[in-house]
Amino acid sequence: MVQFIVILADLISNAITLFSFLLIAYILMSWVPSMREGKFGQLLGKIVDPYLSFFRQFIPPLGMIDISPIVAIFALRFIDRGVATIFNMIIQAIY
Repeated sequence: MVQFIVILADLISNAITLFSFLLIAYILMSWVPSMREGKFGQLLGKIVDPYLSFFRQFIPPLGMIDISPIVAIFALRFIDRGVATIFNMIIQAIY
């Protein structure tokens, strides 16, 4: 049972890390607009934009700078740490 919980926690953590990297790649692609127009850029946009749009609702751009992706990345890190803490508490409760 504990081994399953550890595997599940690692899987969730790795998925969050992968999504963070995809988010960073999408942000860097904004510096070269033609990259977002390609197939990979469009696919990445379909994956990342729904998550970013949530933060863009609450955080307006500061002039020409959009800080919502930074807040989105921090939120992912907090979620990752929260999930790890919850799984550690479950494992400790089993023992």
